[in-house]
Amino acid sequence: MQYSMQWQQLISNKRLGQEVKHTMRKDDRSEFKRDSDRLIFSAPFRRLQNKTQVFPLPGSVFVHNRLTHSLEVASLGKSLGDDVAHILKQKHPELIGTLFEEIGTIVQTACYAHDMGNPPFGHSGEKAIQTFFTEGRGKTIQEKVSKRFWEDITHFEGNANAFRLLTHKFLGRREGGFVMTYATLASIVKYPFSATKAGKHGKFGFFSTEETIYRRIANELGIIKKQDDQDGVAYARHPLVYLMEAADDICYEIMDIEDAHKLKLLSFEETKDLLLGFFDLQTKMDILQRIKDEDLTDENEQVVYFRACAVGKLESECVKAFVDNEEDILAGTFEGSLIKHIPELSRKAYEACSKVSVNKIYRSKAVLDVELSGYKVMETLMESLIEAAVEPHHFHSQQLIRRFSSQYDIQSNDLETRIMAVIDYISGMTDIYALDIYQKINGISLPII
Repeated sequence: MQYSMQWQQLISNKRLGQEVKHTMRKDDRSEFKRDSDRLIFSAPFRRLQNKTQVFPLPGSVFVHNRLTHSLEVASLGKSLGDDVAHILKQKHPELIGTLFEEIGTIVQTACYAHDMGNPPFGHSGEKAIQTFFTEGRGKTIQEKVSKRFWEDITHFEGNANAFRLLTHKFLGRREGGFVMTYATLASIVKYPFSATKAGKHGKFGFFSTEETIYRRIANELGIIKKQDDQDGVAYARHPLVYLMEAADDICYEIMDIEDAHKLKLLSFEETKDLLLGFFDLQTKMDILQRIKDEDLTDENEQVVYFRACAVGKLESECVKAFVDNEEDILAGTFEGSLIKHIPELSRKAYEACSKVSVNKIYRSKAVLDVELSGYKVMETLMESLIEAAVEPHHFHSQQLIRRFSSQYDIQSNDLETRIMAVIDYISGMTDIYALDIYQKINGISLPII
């Protein structure tokens, strides 16, 4: 008989770092609501307002940054979780009155956290960290570090870094990092396997430094283990990961289309056709008639209306896909994302949005300029700061090391720990702070008092 994960075990409010402690609570918030509040009031979450989502940080037109994106994803994630809970409680009455009822809040919190590990300058920042080791000066480090560590840094991943940020005990901080619940932490990990198991995909869920922590969480929650050997481990996803991923997939694809219209990369007609592409002819006519009846003549507001309709439809279809495939999801045999399992009309419309995004948005001059500049900034930071980590006794290295916040273990006797301290420091930077340090390293900028 095939093993299946169990909801009541999967939704645990045990806290990382406080497994044996039971502190007195002075309020009525659930443990999962405490997770959510803890992230929203944190410095790394706040810094997302100054990190690139896709487009350059705003001039006259305010488009999405990492923070506004994360807030929208969290809002949608809450809806997905609440709707799934509502339906599955009818199917499984034994879940009524259990922690399962809070999955909306858990997914919401996972959505808040999903981009917190991303470095400055979007995906080009991620790439700059990877290629510094595979193509740049960092290649010489390979012979000085372990095979597992080399796999981690050459595949550097924002998702794995988010898990590290939330769980790692930085200097002067408490055991367990943010001390989040097990269920919330498991819901963040999109790729629950070691870097050595990433294959061609290249993405993974946790660095080898946090593998023990993920194992502990997975064992407690009864998450199915798929592989385990000396090179690392691979698990099935925690079911709620699918809802977090769906919220992210819907938001970035649909909201990028809206941003592209604001920036005049897409015409009104192109945008309208893409966003109404999710509906059959009759529903399209009904939407256009409602706009006419409400005297909505402003094109930007019309786009907002179309976007809201598209997001609403995708949300309900992803809920249905999750519920219909619950058995496979719990068995760890479900393949692909929820988006890949929605009806054909919506799936093709989503793919059409993706295609346009690649051709007209991600390859636009504005986006490419950010990527080029961001890559250069990150490359320079990596070169200077990794050199400081490898040769900490050099005069210039000492100057750079003094810039590090006290939480980063840059003074460690262990080379791998010092290299991770550099990656932690750089990945936590905002775009503007990274640019500021870059200018100072290059002697472009001098402080004037």
